[in-house]
Amino acid sequence: MEFFRKLERKYGRYAIHNLMYYIIILYGIGMVIQWVDPMFYIRYLSLDASAILRGQIWRIVTFVIWPPSTDIFFNLLSMYLYYWLGTNLERVWGAFRFNVYFLMGILGHFLAALVGYLVFGQVWFLTTSYLNFSLFFAFAATFPDLQFYLFFVIPIKAKWLALFDGIYFLYGFAFGNAATRCAILLSFLNFIIFFFMTRDFRRVSPKEIKRKQEFKTKMRAAEHVKEQGSHHRCAVCGRTEKDDPTLEFRYCSKCEGEYEYCMDHLYTHRHVTKDDN
Repeated sequence: MEFFRKLERKYGRYAIHNLMYYIIILYGIGMVIQWVDPMFYIRYLSLDASAILRGQIWRIVTFVIWPPSTDIFFNLLSMYLYYWLGTNLERVWGAFRFNVYFLMGILGHFLAALVGYLVFGQVWFLTTSYLNFSLFFAFAATFPDLQFYLFFVIPIKAKWLALFDGIYFLYGFAFGNAATRCAILLSFLNFIIFFFMTRDFRRVSPKEIKRKQEFKTKMRAAEHVKEQGSHHRCAVCGRTEKDDPTLEFRYCSKCEGEYEYCMDHLYTHRHVTKDDN
């Protein structure tokens, strides 16, 4: 996970805030295309690996405009749901991490389409289905006990819904052909990396000790800057109100000490305990 923290410190300012707002706008454009000329999407915008290799690289991104369904009511309901899921993930993770997760999902779809064409000699027209499922899996892993109402009546926790969906995809992976397995594996590349390969499963390690030492150094630097006239400074990224006057800062009630964080890191930082001090 340290690799992503370094990336965030370096490139976090380029993150697109409220990313799902723009994704929903793209879905709306896709709905219009569905009504007017669905074949326009297939001919010019879909994830066609053969066309991409001929130079139509915009397809790597434009395939995401295809909405979740062809039914208007279901589309509107799904768009609201995915907007709600995405914005809550961004609020908790921070804009940068959510951006990377979503973009890695797009990259995984592209790799799946590329492998399908180059290895299996098939053109896989992957839409946003797997991408949306990976978004829901990420939400369920972050908020496992949050309840949904199935058919607007039956209460069920997010972790159980994700489990049912996961069984469905595991079945497809176990009993499908090689092409199906490849599509599922690469399409969920973002979920696999973020929730298995980049998680820190060891609470005490030499890296953790080093992190605590670096945190103390940053906190001393933050206190020095505050003495120099800056009123607010994020204990994670080091930004102050002088870097961006629109930034909002909050103190964390779970940290032992007066540690202040910007809104991008208020919900994603590691809480400071007595062992850190």
